[in-house]
Amino acid sequence: MTIQADSAPPTAILVHGPADASLGDEVLDNAAWSALTGRHAHLAVRHGLAARYRSDVALFVALADSTDPQAWTDLAALVGPGADVLLAGTGPRPGAGWTIEESIPGVQLVDETVATVADPEALQLGPADVPEMLDLVARTKPGPFLERTIELGTYLGFRHDGKLTAMAGERIKPDGWTEISAVCTDPAYRGRGLGTRLVLAVAAGIRERGDRAVMHASAQNAGAIGLYRSLGFGLRRYTDFSVLTSPSS
Repeated sequence: MTIQADSAPPTAILVHGPADASLGDEVLDNAAWSALTGRHAHLAVRHGLAARYRSDVALFVALADSTDPQAWTDLAALVGPGADVLLAGTGPRPGAGWTIEESIPGVQLVDETVATVADPEALQLGPADVPEMLDLVARTKPGPFLERTIELGTYLGFRHDGKLTAMAGERIKPDGWTEISAVCTDPAYRGRGLGTRLVLAVAAGIRERGDRAVMHASAQNAGAIGLYRSLGFGLRRYTDFSVLTSPSS
């Protein structure tokens, strides 16, 4: 399976329309590398032209230049033989010995005209909340969330009768940008707009710092993409989220 730059299934393009790269700058084309070598360097492990988050923080790896064979060699040395890694972004076929186990088409959305608003009822979540956050993620599956993912940025949530019912927070932080991630709501509390309120509240904090918000979603999740676009997020590019296995030796 190959990964083509800015790839997207024809049905995704028909549903979501054309992307506009001018909505953001080039740092978003390799967002994880910018974060791992910048504001998240303290949470990173790096070897030459490859880097990854610490294994209990996030699953993402990144390459300085995915067209450079040396970068793939460095990544193999960094993660070890037969390791599964998660690579965000599009690029050419991986280096020798690497295999693509799965490639999920996605979209990248950026704050274009979002009417951000702080929410006084949203609670800032901390380390003591992590067990409940992990449970909520396990039940709703918004994407990877690990024991130390909360260290990537600010996470907000709502509680009802003491129970964590919705959350959203910050993940990858390329220069000048912050990704909103882990947006999820307990199934019993959906339909109340809790996720929307949290996205707008997290985006408000991002903008207050002088950053712009960026989001990623599966290209097949038309409902979520439609919601985010209605909030003022613009479609910047089609991308991929790929699970790859490093050379066995």
